[in-house]
Amino acid sequence: MSCGSGGPPSWTAAGSHSSNHSQVRHSSREGVMENIHVDPRKQELLEARFLGGRFQPLVMPQPPQEHQQDSSNLSSGGSIDKEDGEGLMQTPDKGKQNDRKRKRKSGVENPSATKRAETNGKKINEYFKNQSPSRTGQPINAAGAKSPSPQAFGNIIPHSPNNSSNSIADIMNTSCRPLVQNICSNASAKSVQTDFSMAHLQAMESQSMSDLEQKDTRIDELIRQNDELKRQCTAQNKLLEKHKENLQKCLEVNKSLLIEKSTLEKKTTRQKCMENRLRLGQFVTQRQGAQFVENWVDGWAFQDLMKQQERITADKDDIDKQRRLLMKRKPPTAIGKNAKHDNFLKPGEKYLTLAEFYEQDEILKLRAAALKKEDADLQLEMEKLERERNLHIRELKRIHNEDNSRFKDHPTLNDRYLLLCLLGKGGFSEVHKGFDLKEQRYVACKIHQLNREWKEDKKANYIKHALREYNIHKTLDHPRIVKLFDVFEIDNNSFCTVLEYQKGNDLDFYLKQNKSIPEKEARSIISQTVSALRYLNEIKPPVIHYDLKPGNILLGSGSVSGEIKITDFGLSKVMDETNFHPEVGMDLTSQGAGTYWYLPPECFVVGKTPPKISSKVDVWSVGVIFYQCLYGKKPFGHNLSQAAILEENTILKATEVEFASKPPVTQEAKNFIRRCLQYKKEHRPDVLQLAADDYLKPAQLKSKNMTDGSSYSSQSSLPANTISGGSNVVMLTNNQTSTTTNSHGASQNPSFSFADKFS
Repeated sequence: MSCGSGGPPSWTAAGSHSSNHSQVRHSSREGVMENIHVDPRKQELLEARFLGGRFQPLVMPQPPQEHQQDSSNLSSGGSIDKEDGEGLMQTPDKGKQNDRKRKRKSGVENPSATKRAETNGKKINEYFKNQSPSRTGQPINAAGAKSPSPQAFGNIIPHSPNNSSNSIADIMNTSCRPLVQNICSNASAKSVQTDFSMAHLQAMESQSMSDLEQKDTRIDELIRQNDELKRQCTAQNKLLEKHKENLQKCLEVNKSLLIEKSTLEKKTTRQKCMENRLRLGQFVTQRQGAQFVENWVDGWAFQDLMKQQERITADKDDIDKQRRLLMKRKPPTAIGKNAKHDNFLKPGEKYLTLAEFYEQDEILKLRAAALKKEDADLQLEMEKLERERNLHIRELKRIHNEDNSRFKDHPTLNDRYLLLCLLGKGGFSEVHKGFDLKEQRYVACKIHQLNREWKEDKKANYIKHALREYNIHKTLDHPRIVKLFDVFEIDNNSFCTVLEYQKGNDLDFYLKQNKSIPEKEARSIISQTVSALRYLNEIKPPVIHYDLKPGNILLGSGSVSGEIKITDFGLSKVMDETNFHPEVGMDLTSQGAGTYWYLPPECFVVGKTPPKISSKVDVWSVGVIFYQCLYGKKPFGHNLSQAAILEENTILKATEVEFASKPPVTQEAKNFIRRCLQYKKEHRPDVLQLAADDYLKPAQLKSKNMTDGSSYSSQSSLPANTISGGSNVVMLTNNQTSTTTNSHGASQNPSFSFADKFS
C-alpha cells in the first residue's frame, strides 16, 4: 500500500534491504509468523485483523503495567473499526487502485502518535494518512489513518529469534495508537455537551418508568373496576327487569281479581234486585196518552201490610160498633135516676147486668189495645220496608245508569285507575268506584262529561269552573276534608277528578232513611264540620264552601257515630286580598247557584250591586243542617221546591226559627241554632267565632260559667227565662233534660202513621 500513488511502498528495515518486492513480502510474512510466539487464539484474531478476515472482539490477557493503557486503546480501536467498517479489511492482495483514489482532507495530526524513525527517513504514521474509506468512521478535522498492511509489519519487525510477545505488543501499540485516538476524538465530537450526569439521567429514566408503571397499574385497576361495575349494573338491570315483570304480573293478577270481584258483586246485586222487585216493587212502563212513562208499583210485602192495616182498621170499626151496641145494653141502674135513657132495645134484646156490661166492655178494650199494638208493629214494619224500598229504588237507578254508562266494562283510565262500579250519577258527572294500581288503594273517580250539543262558550265555562274547583281543592289537606289526588283528561268532552274514597253514604241519604239523629250524634257531626270550616278560614287565602249541605257531608263508616268528611268545592269562593274586605266581605258573583234551603238571606237580596258575603254563609248552613238532623226537617221551606222558595221569598222572610216540641232537644242546642240562624249577618258569628263556641267544646273544656246565652247573639233573641236563670241551675236542668231525652228515645219506639210517611 502506498501513501500517494496507490502502489506498494518501499519499506526499509534497519540492517537489511531487498530488491525484489515479492521476496521481501514473503520473507517478511514468514519472519513474523516464525518469530512471534503468541497464544493460538490471539494469533487467529491477529490474522483475521491483518489478513482481511472479519474482526472479532479480541480478549487479551492483562498486559504488563507499562503497556496496560496501550492495550486498552488497541481494543477500543478494533471495536470502533468493526462498527464503522462492518469488519472488512482492505488487504494488499484484495485492494485495487481505484478503490483508494478518494482521500480524506488532511487534518491536524495527533501529536500523541509515536515517532519511530525508519531506514528511509519516513515516520511510520505517514503511511496511515491514506486510509481506506471502508475502515474509517466520520473524521472531524482529521484525515484518519489507514490500517497497516502485513507487509509493513514484515519490514518493521526484525528477523531476530529473540523477539517475544512483548515486542509484538509494542509494535501494535505504536502503530494503532493514532487510529484509536482519531476514533475517540470523532466520538467525542459527535456527543452533545450537557450538565446531566449519567446517574441523573438513569434516575430520571427509572422515575419515568416507575410513573408509567403506576399509571398503567392504575389504568388496569380502573378498567377492572369499570368492568366490575358494568357487570353489576347489568346484573341489577336484569334483576330490575325481572322485578318489573313480576310486578306487572302481580298487577295483572290483582287487576283480574278486582274485575272478577266486581263482576261477582254486580251479579249478586242484580240478582238481589230481581228478588226484591217482587217483594218491594219495581218500575213499570205504562202508557199515558201518546207517551210511555215509568210508574212505581209496590211489591207484595207492601200489599200484605196494606191488607193487614185494612184488617186492623176494620177490626177497630167493629170494636167501635160493638161498643155502641154494648152501651145500648147497659143496665138502667147504671144510669142516673134523673137522666133520660134514650137507648131503645130491639125486640128480643135484654139489658145486661152490670157485671156482664163491665165484662164485655173490658173485652172490647183489650181488643182495641191489641189492635193498637198490632198497628204500631205494622208501622215499624212499614218503616223498615220503606227504608229497604228507598235503597232498592236507589240501586235500581244505579244499575240502570251503570248499564247505560260507557265506562261499564272496567276500563283503566290514565293507565292507572281501574274502574270497578258506578257509585252515583249527577247532572253532568258520574262517580265510579276505582282502584289505584300504582298506590294500591280504592279511589272515587268523578268523570265530568260535557254535552256534545253544548256551544263552545258553555263548554269553556264548565271547564273553567271545574278547573277552579280543582285548583282550590288540590291544596286542601285536613282529616275532615276529602282529598283530591289527581285530575286528567279522558277525551275532548270528558275529564276525570280522582278523590278519596269513602265507604259510607252521605248524611242526606241517612236522614232520608232515619228521619232524625239523636242530639249527641248530631252534635258530633256539626263539631267535625265546623272543624273543617275553621281550617278553610285559617289557610291563606281563606275559602268559603258556599254549598254546605247534608249531601256534601260523607259518613266514613256509614253511621252517624263515626268520622265525617266534607266534599264538593265546585261553588267555593276564595277570599283573596283583591276581592275580599274584612269589613264588608266580597261580591257574590254566582247569585242563583247553590242549594236554596241552606243559603242565608243575604244571598237572595237583589239590587244594583251584588250582595256581599263572607264565611258567615257557611255558619247559616251549619245551623240549618243541625236543625234538620235534630228534627228531621228543614227549618225553612221544608216541603217547597227551589223554584217555590225563590218565588215566595221564603228565606228572605226567615226572620226567626221555630222549634217543635218533639223530639225533645236541650236548650243549649236550640240557642246554638239561634246563633247560627241570625237573620242579620252582623249579629251572626263567623266561622272562627263559631269554632270557639262552648257548645261544641268537650265537657272537660267547657267554661264553668257557661250560660244558655252567648256573646255572639243578642239577648232579645233568647227566651227571658234562660237569661234570668242561674248558670248552674240551667246546666243541671239541661243535663237532666238530655238524660231524659236519651232514655225516652231508647225506651219508646217512634210511632208514625202511614199517612205521615207520604205527607
